Amino acid sequence: MPAFEPVIGLEIHAQLLTATKIFCGCSTRFGAEPNTALCPVCLGLPGALPVLNRRAVELAARAALALGCRVHPSSIFARKNYFYPDLPKGYQISQYDRPLATRGSIDFVSDGRAVAVGITRVHMEEDAGKSLHDGFADSVRATHLDFNRSGVPLIEIVTEPDLRSAADAAEAFSRVREILVAIGVNDGNMEEGSLRCDANVSVRPVGETAFGVKTELKNLNSFRHVQRAVEFEIERHVQARRDGIPLVQETRLYDPATNRTTVMRTKEEADDYRYFPEPDLPALTLDAAWIEDVRRALPELPEARRRRFVAEYHLSEIDAGVLTQSMALADYFERVARACGNPATANNWVKGELTRKLNETRGSIEDSPLQPDALAELLVLIDRGTVTGPIAKHVFETMYASGRRAEEIVASEGLATIDDQDAIDRIVAEVLAAHAGPVADYRAGKTKAFGFLIGQVMKATAGKADPARVNESVRRVLGGPAGTQP
Repeated sequence: MPAFEPVIGLEIHAQLLTATKIFCGCSTRFGAEPNTALCPVCLGLPGALPVLNRRAVELAARAALALGCRVHPSSIFARKNYFYPDLPKGYQISQYDRPLATRGSIDFVSDGRAVAVGITRVHMEEDAGKSLHDGFADSVRATHLDFNRSGVPLIEIVTEPDLRSAADAAEAFSRVREILVAIGVNDGNMEEGSLRCDANVSVRPVGETAFGVKTELKNLNSFRHVQRAVEFEIERHVQARRDGIPLVQETRLYDPATNRTTVMRTKEEADDYRYFPEPDLPALTLDAAWIEDVRRALPELPEARRRRFVAEYHLSEIDAGVLTQSMALADYFERVARACGNPATANNWVKGELTRKLNETRGSIEDSPLQPDALAELLVLIDRGTVTGPIAKHVFETMYASGRRAEEIVASEGLATIDDQDAIDRIVAEVLAAHAGPVADYRAGKTKAFGFLIGQVMKATAGKADPARVNESVRRVLGGPAGTQP
């Protein structure tokens, strides 16, 4: 039997961060009482006419440009006809043969391999409503409809079938998400459905160029679900091909509880949707200068920022990747690094103590009570030797809880480092005299006792003694253990 390779393409649906819907003034706020953000336009009532949301166009163009696409000066809205209970008009206003933008790419490295995924198109459309299923009552399934989501602006990002593994498909989805969030187009909240992914999967014998029969996996809302659903579907297709079972083009749903896919419906072709130009909307015409203004307003993209962090701040690729997972976190780090002049220390504290504290308090970097310049002030005190590491952590906790500045805390609580050698020698002598047993153990060759004695000296100084001076003093007084040179 021949070996098979998977062929995978993605369709990513991203709600745009507008205050109002794409063709009317109703709110897009998530979580409102069902069927309260409605009007004749988003319900498709007779006589109601759509008016295109300018902000939605700007955000859609912003996303397309960030993905390397060409934004066309003219695009057309079309009616996509299909019939589901949560589609109030019986059609969706979308774009078809003349979309907003085409020909972009997503590029990343996976297991040392360069992966390039072409983007076929980015087009605008309106979201449908939501069906809410109560389960079964008296053997009759109860389904409720909430039309608040009807008319929320979407972009659909359609990739070329360039992906060859489930892991790469999940990574491509992840890269698109981080770009959309970084440029302020989408909130990235997959649990609330503002970002969703469909995956088209087929297999073919290795070496063949013709596509196999494809399955569309619908509404995958996490990177893990994308990977696991695609893995299952690849295996199902391969097994069917080996067993000689015909495959049917269809749409399937993934159940994470069972890690299986099930049939939702037979897949429609484009002709089934009976696309035709939306008669109530003129062509969308964009000025070239306006498109260029949108391009210039784009922030630095995550991948470019990662490369710059490695080059400019000499961070590892792993550290740069962690810091740029959130643009707010990356901004915070840069402000700390520039203010304290030590990117390595800034990296350690932002990724370490600050992130730990945010997780502990369930806070976000945007809401951190500790401003970057305040943290930088503490790091400067560490670099100068004004405070020791343990004391710095105490000062950090006090700053985070009270909003006080580092220098004021150190001065008022007498936390400055003890670096007077005579004072340190006196404390060392007192500690060694009080711990004759460990001293004898060390001199008998049990070197682990040395660490215990250092700890006791640091405890006696409340962590304020210069660790290097303490180490030198203890070693000088004790000399070397038996059988070693002092």
